[in-house]
Amino acid sequence: MKFDIAVIGGGSAGLSVAAAAAQFGEKVVLFEKGEMGGDCLNYGCVPSKSLIAASKAAHAQRSSAHYGVAAVEPKVDFTKVMDYVQSVIDKIAPHDSQERFEKLGVTVVRASARFLNAAELEAGNKTYTARKFVIATGSRAGIPPIPGLKDVSYFTNETIFKNKVLPKHLVVIGGGPIGMEMAQAHRRLGSEVTVLEAFQPLAKDDPELTSIVLVALKAEGIDIRAQVEIAEIKKSKVGVDIVLKDGSVLSGSHLLLAAGRVPNIENLNLEAAGIEYTKRGVSVDQGLRTTNKNVYAAGDVAGGLQFTHVAGYHAGLIIRNALFKLPIKNRTDIIPWVTYTDPELAHVGLTEVDARKTFGENVKVLRWNFSENDRAQAEGKTKGMIKVILGRKSRIIGVSIVGSQAGELIAPWVLAVSQGLKISAFANVVLPYPTLSEIGKRAAITNYAGIAQKPLLRRVLGFLKLLG
Repeated sequence: MKFDIAVIGGGSAGLSVAAAAAQFGEKVVLFEKGEMGGDCLNYGCVPSKSLIAASKAAHAQRSSAHYGVAAVEPKVDFTKVMDYVQSVIDKIAPHDSQERFEKLGVTVVRASARFLNAAELEAGNKTYTARKFVIATGSRAGIPPIPGLKDVSYFTNETIFKNKVLPKHLVVIGGGPIGMEMAQAHRRLGSEVTVLEAFQPLAKDDPELTSIVLVALKAEGIDIRAQVEIAEIKKSKVGVDIVLKDGSVLSGSHLLLAAGRVPNIENLNLEAAGIEYTKRGVSVDQGLRTTNKNVYAAGDVAGGLQFTHVAGYHAGLIIRNALFKLPIKNRTDIIPWVTYTDPELAHVGLTEVDARKTFGENVKVLRWNFSENDRAQAEGKTKGMIKVILGRKSRIIGVSIVGSQAGELIAPWVLAVSQGLKISAFANVVLPYPTLSEIGKRAAITNYAGIAQKPLLRRVLGFLKLLG
């Protein structure tokens, strides 16, 4: 039972490492006790975006009057909606299946694995050794220590996509991306929805842009309450009663917990392998190595940004180092993220606040509104803006976009931030008309506003006139 690489966890990071290593001829063993594909396929990205797609279809029916098309209240069959969600998972699942990976040459062990020492794992009463190990066990929904919570039924992202009864009143605890996405999706499908957030909703993003999202969600009838303290949760005849610290009581039929995530590290016996960790996850250096030099950690369990694309990025870095001994550095400054509300909210690089903390007065902010874009006007998608942050020598150091298809529009700006491009690259590019992507070029052009009025340039133009 000797292998070149042993991967613990069959989610995005683990599968990517296992597939790449096997294709390079490495002898790989992969341990997964749960569903192949991990959180993203089964409980996260895929089902949530499928549910959001269904909710957009419903919303389109009730909001079409603007286009001269009679609006109707959609007839939502929630059971069939959730059947659709499952069908999408089923279509993608073969790519992450045990059968596919075994065809690639990976030994797949459907059991949990734990370290026996610095160089051995135990799984299913068998011992496995490897030259390198990768911990990719992901994370799970955090359960806040609220009195009474253990006595009531609640959803997390791992259970809500199995529900086939439309909640009459869904109460969401947590105003981050997951909470807001699920709140809007359920509202559009017919639920009454209340969001309770202990701090500020969507606090990770630029408040100038998040305010646009929050206004849109509230306009759809979602009750969003910020800086709320929950004293207790009780079971009620209709579902749950949430008792707030101010003494008021909120009643709901269903409860969704979306208040952060915790790493899956409890059963790995990391101490036996000399691997340090904290409550945030396994401790790693810039090369994703743990305190055991032969063990890497990737994805959510590594304690950083928790996104599927980060897990894939980590996997690529580990392959480069573990197989080819190439130097690697885990860069967090180039990682984009998207909140798939409507309007969408996308970001890469530094926010304006962080940029000013780092560069002070050497920061310039460019903006352009969707309402000034012809394609946005044609499609009636005018809520939104782009915000570009420039550092020294007009280099692009951060971009935030809120609006229709923001998740797609952020792509070239991710390239710009990662490659250190200057804003002139966008000012000079030729884009098709009419497209939403023009908002980026229009924002870039504002960097040169007023240049035509500068005295020196006027004198140069006068001199050139004299030359004929």
